[in-house]
Amino acid sequence: MMKENLTSSSSLSSKTFYVENLGCSKNQVDAETIIAALKAAGWEYCDSPDRAELLIVNTCGFIQSAKEESIQSIFDLRKAYPDRKVLAAGCFAQRYNEELLDMIPELDGVFGNRAPVKIPDMLPGVLQGEKPVYVPEADLSTPARTDFFGFKGSAFVKIAEGCNNRCKFCAIPLIKGDLDSRPMEDILTEIKSLVDNGIFEINLVAQDLANYGLDKGKRQLLDLLKGISAIKGEFWVRLLYIHPDHFPMDVLSLMKEDPRFLHYFDIPFQHGDEGILKRMGRKGNRESYLKLIESLRAEFPDGVIRSSIMCGFPGETKQSFAELKRFLTEARLDWAGFFSYSREEGTEAYNYRGALGTKLAAKKTEKQKTELEELQQQISEEQMDRFVGRELTLIVEEAVEGEELYLSRSYFQAPEVDGLVVLRAEGLEPGQIVRAKIIRRNGVDLEAVLLENPAEPRTGTLA
Repeated sequence: MMKENLTSSSSLSSKTFYVENLGCSKNQVDAETIIAALKAAGWEYCDSPDRAELLIVNTCGFIQSAKEESIQSIFDLRKAYPDRKVLAAGCFAQRYNEELLDMIPELDGVFGNRAPVKIPDMLPGVLQGEKPVYVPEADLSTPARTDFFGFKGSAFVKIAEGCNNRCKFCAIPLIKGDLDSRPMEDILTEIKSLVDNGIFEINLVAQDLANYGLDKGKRQLLDLLKGISAIKGEFWVRLLYIHPDHFPMDVLSLMKEDPRFLHYFDIPFQHGDEGILKRMGRKGNRESYLKLIESLRAEFPDGVIRSSIMCGFPGETKQSFAELKRFLTEARLDWAGFFSYSREEGTEAYNYRGALGTKLAAKKTEKQKTELEELQQQISEEQMDRFVGRELTLIVEEAVEGEELYLSRSYFQAPEVDGLVVLRAEGLEPGQIVRAKIIRRNGVDLEAVLLENPAEPRTGTLA
């Protein structure tokens, strides 16, 4: 494994690279940091692998399906470009590092995920055919990002890495380590820079926003949000992923005072049965989670709630599954994502059920997952009905080719995971902020018509 004091890559003659990014929004920030770090070191970023010498796969390793996708992406690039250098980075690379190089000898190197900014250090070895494995110590430095994998006008900002929650099914602490919060001033400087450079939507991400600062002695999310509130300008701030067992109610008053903080709550409840939640290492239950939802809706009648729900956790019975359905019916979440339990080595839940039992349960789990998705589809559609007839601020994402239509989002739709607003208009640009009226719902998506002259869009207010 490589040491920290590596040779500079400034002497390399060929400096073109491409990044294939997989996984969550936090991985996306890492990929954008890798790009920024390599560009600062004199490399040229290519948005296609066709003309890049170095091909970097920023892998995901959270669950089995993500691992499989990571491996397939590596093989696909190697097959398509046999004369290039292929490097594995990201979560899967961090978790298995040297073992991964044994598993996939076609790789030209492995780079961990705890210090994306340090990737230039290992590249001389990669290009010289040494097949290095480099897993540096944590470094959350984030150089100025100018290339984004998301949509124009929107960016993710990571405020912390790692996690101390220790849910019994979750491999994230094995991959990311313990909670490590970024210095507040670094975050505020980054956000100000993004806003100054035309970013309208700031999406705060971490494994658990609520615990920000706890590793330094106390939770400091409210202090961070106050600092963001002091930044001048018109922009949105979206809070993504807040653990329900210690939701920071003290931030709500600030969110009321400053309309730039979106009334959007991403809360991963995971289940609705108390017995299953306890086996997961969670402290809540259906009643406490419903009470939290009720409190948020009382404070923010226009607020929306997204969650993630796990299916097929070991020990789930017909009764506990019925409790989960009951929870979803009563919670009436605006959005929810469902995923099947993945048996991950190193987690406590790994020993709850063997490999054979997990395999046998897979078919039943997928059936239940489909049942829950169909239930939530109906609920989400009904929840979206309340926006029909309203005038809202939209961020334009992209044009629909051949049509006078644009895909856009409003405050109640996070990037890539929720529904969209199909906007009837012409002459708009991605990233533009406009006002529109919602005229109908189609499934979970909405349709809207432009209210203003596109040449004079108004960033305006939340709703």
